[in-house]
Formats: sequence, C-alpha cells, structure tokens
Amino acid sequence: MQKVSLYLENGVLLDGISFGAEGTSVGEIVFNTSMSGYQEIATDPSYAGQFVTFTMPEIGNVGCNEQDMESKSAHCKGIIVRNYQARPSSFRSQESLDALLKRYGVMGIHQIDTRFLTKMLRDEGAMMMVASTEAHDEAELKKILENTPRIEEINYIDQVSTRSSYIHQESRYDMAKFCYGTPKTTRKIIALDFGIKRNILNELTHAGMEVEVVPNSIDAASIIKRYEAGEIDGVFLSNGPGDPLILKVEHAKIKAMIAAKIPLFGICLGHQLLSIAHGYDTHKLKFGHHGGNHPVKNQATGAVEITAQNHNYNVPDNITEVATVTHINLFDNTIEGVRYNDAPIISVQHHPEASPGPHESSYIFDEFAQLISVCQSDKKA
Repeated sequence: MQKVSLYLENGVLLDGISFGAEGTSVGEIVFNTSMSGYQEIATDPSYAGQFVTFTMPEIGNVGCNEQDMESKSAHCKGIIVRNYQARPSSFRSQESLDALLKRYGVMGIHQIDTRFLTKMLRDEGAMMMVASTEAHDEAELKKILENTPRIEEINYIDQVSTRSSYIHQESRYDMAKFCYGTPKTTRKIIALDFGIKRNILNELTHAGMEVEVVPNSIDAASIIKRYEAGEIDGVFLSNGPGDPLILKVEHAKIKAMIAAKIPLFGICLGHQLLSIAHGYDTHKLKFGHHGGNHPVKNQATGAVEITAQNHNYNVPDNITEVATVTHINLFDNTIEGVRYNDAPIISVQHHPEASPGPHESSYIFDEFAQLISVCQSDKKA
C-alpha cells in the first residue's frame, strides 16, 4: 500500500492510501449507497469507466468468493472507501478484496473522507477524475485528466460484452444449499450482452427461459430470422456501461427488432436503448442513482418496492406518447419502468435481480415470461 492522489475536474485534490492495483487511471466518479455487496458492485460491467465511492465506511470485511462474481472480471476504474479491512472474516471468503482488484487491474483507494466526496457529488454532480500512485503533482494530474476522453465519448460495451455465444447454465441461488440452482426451462430467448450481470441471467432462467447470451456485435437480421423460424421466443436487452446516446449501431439493431414484433425486455441500459429506438432520447441525471435502497412505486398495484439501482441516464417524461409508465422513482419522480402501447415490449430502469439489494421486484422476470406466452398463443391463433 502506498500514497495515491486523486484530482477531480472541479479542482479538488485529495490524498489517500492505495490497495488493489497501482498505476494511473481516469474515469467518472459516482457514489453508491449500498450497505453490502461490494464484490458484486466491483464486478458489475455497468460500472466500466467509473470510480465507485462507497458510503458504507467499512469495506472488505467479508472478503470475496467466486459465487459472488457478477461477471468474469472487475470492470470499474476503482473503488474509494473510508476504511479498507485487509483481513476478511467470512466462511465463504476465498480471497481478499485487495487480491481480487489486483488480479483485474482495478485501483482501490482508502483513508478518504467519503462523506465529503458524497456530499460534493450530490451538490455538484458526477464528474471525471484521475487517481494515481505514480503522479502526485496537481498540474500533472490535471493535464492527464484533460487529455483523456470522457466517459460519454467511449463505447464501453465493446469492452465488456462476451466475445462468443453461450447457454447460461445456472438459476437462482439456493441459500439453504449455498449453490446456484439448475435451470428448468420451457421457452428460449436470446440475451443481447451489453455488460450483462450473472444474476440477471439466473433470474431469467428461474422464470423458465433458456438463455443464450450473444455478443453485442450480432446482427439484427440473424435474430429476426431465428424468431420467425420459431427457434427463439424473445430477446432480452441487458444492462451495461456508458452513455446510451452514442450507441448508434445498437439503436438501429433494436429498431429492426421492434419492427419485427419480437417480444423484448430491457433492464437499465436496455431500457434506455428501447426509449431511444422509439425516438425518445435519454438525458443524464445530476449524480445518478446507485444503491440498494431506492423506493419505486408500482403504478398498477400502488405498492412501493425497495429496489437496487445503478444508472446515470434516464428516459424522458414524454415517452408516455408511446408507452404506459409502470414504475416511478419516489426519490425524484423519474420514470423507472414502461410497457409499450403497441408492441410486446416491457422495460425497467432499476435492477429487479438486485445483487446486491432487495428482491421485491423479481416478479418482473415472470412478467416477461408471461408476455412471451401471450405472444406465442397469438402466433398460433
């Protein structure tokens, strides 16, 4: 562990102590209010290009293990914490957080006033920053930051998407047996991987759908052909990192699938891309929603669900011209879910699979399975 310097684009310079990987890294800084699940957050591909500031002050205390990986790597630029616990204490721990971050080249920074950082980001908004164990001069750090592309200029989904197709072989985690279940499926779907989380796939299979995960580079024509031939019953559009407005290829791809009347379900980035494909551009929130305690109202039932969230972008209010709003965020009244009026399409901004977070919204995966069943019945009629 050694000194690490942080320089933010608003001119704030801070010093901390490093763990994990060393070097110099540039990204967007956000804060996450989750009380647990630091490994799941660090390995969530949606955080590619970002430094995550944890409001929970003690991080590292339960170590890391293979079962809690949300993908095959850690994707964030770094994590910033108040206190890092180097000696984990959990019967499930297989390695320290320090070891996991070193293996995947992700910086860890502690001995930082995360309360100060969080309040600053709340007031001023998410911003770019540089962290370095090599450079400590303010002028040098500022130059590095100014000469590095911003997060909204980089297509991170090309970096985090799978390179080849595969069938997901796990289902929902069994807390009694401490292992993942075996899928029992009656339908087959394609999951378009923009940075998909393991537990999204587990929830899809738990809802009875065999899931073939495909690269983001797949062409729409091949998907439409398989749907028309009856080889697949629907398409899932995954979560993922970065600004959805720059993903022009994906916009066109999704427009083609919409026109083909394929049942579609999107979460987070997938939700945003569906909005853009319908002609309703997303906008960036001031500091985004990142955490496991966000209240969302189900418009159909009136129930308030506590949800897990991780996004910096949101769909516009005028999407009601083509869709019915199904969920509303009670923190700021932003749209959290929609059902499109003239198409078999549903999407949500929050994460019904949680991991980490509450599971009150997991029924949405069953709603997609039901939507597919209705569409199949209509095709046969």
